[in-house]
Amino acid sequence: MSDQLCAQILAGVSDGRLRPGTRLPTVRALAARTNLAVNTVARAYGELLAAGVIETRGYLGTFVACVDTSESALVEEAHIYVRLARTLGIKKAEALQYVEAAFRD
Repeated sequence: MSDQLCAQILAGVSDGRLRPGTRLPTVRALAARTNLAVNTVARAYGELLAAGVIETRGYLGTFVACVDTSESALVEEAHIYVRLARTLGIKKAEALQYVEAAFRD
């Protein structure tokens, strides 16, 4: 369920419904609104926080961060991944296996 919630928030960011700086509901408020467990919402927020999609501002709350959701951001991240794989001596086929495994997770 946390993956689905992450996907919904990411979709809102991508299509402009959730603009940078938009304040998000508290974990408890969103859990109550969506009938999800508090831990599920907290896990989703944690993943989005780690990915840089949202940010916390102390007692002010949680907000949508300024993120580039265009394909150019994805291309840049892919280049970073390839550079890291090459640095570690990982061949293309093995690197692609890691990407495929990530899609399965």
